[in-house]
Amino acid sequence: MVTKQRVRHHPLVILMQPVLEISASDDCELWPVGEHESYGYLVLNGGLTPAEVGTAVMQIADCNDFEPQEEHESCPTDPLGAFLHGLLTVPDPFAAGGFRARDNATDTVFVEPGCCNGLETWRDWLEVLDGTGCAYFGHDPSSVPERVNDVVRFTFDAHGVDGSPVIELPVEQVRRLVAETQQDLQDFLSLAEPWAEHHLPAHAAAVTTALARALDLAPTP
Repeated sequence: MVTKQRVRHHPLVILMQPVLEISASDDCELWPVGEHESYGYLVLNGGLTPAEVGTAVMQIADCNDFEPQEEHESCPTDPLGAFLHGLLTVPDPFAAGGFRARDNATDTVFVEPGCCNGLETWRDWLEVLDGTGCAYFGHDPSSVPERVNDVVRFTFDAHGVDGSPVIELPVEQVRRLVAETQQDLQDFLSLAEPWAEHHLPAHAAAVTTALARALDLAPTP
């Protein structure tokens, strides 16, 4: 039997953030991007620099850089149009990542997006709070939050063989964390709109709308 560690923390210690997995190259020639570590995470919020916004847009476009199954218009031949084509035309754009929860004091991670998880699934957290009571966020690790009465139990890796960090937080605290993290996503989208107008003027409206769909957010007013 696997023995899981169970700890409780002061509410202010736990930090939840929307993170985008970065796997694309940092030598983008279509617009300025920041330096980043491949297969690391970029935290999305309203404090990103223009270059970091460029990195995020590049990564989300790269996640969707393939031909839709039902093609309604031919792919453009210019490099910019071709790179953006998938993002602007796929029915359900994907953004690798998710909401990460960790102890800011000890840097212990309790929920981390696993392989094949996307930021567009962030509303599964609402299922944990008010729906089925459980959600899964990819694999390797297989992080699971589940509601148990008035608390939400975070398990870093439900299939871990050596034990896994676990924490229980009051439902209302988790509700606040999710709302704040959703706002971070919305703040990023608010940055992306003027960024697109400056760097991609011919595609700005379409790119902003596609980003909103990839993050499962309403377009900025």
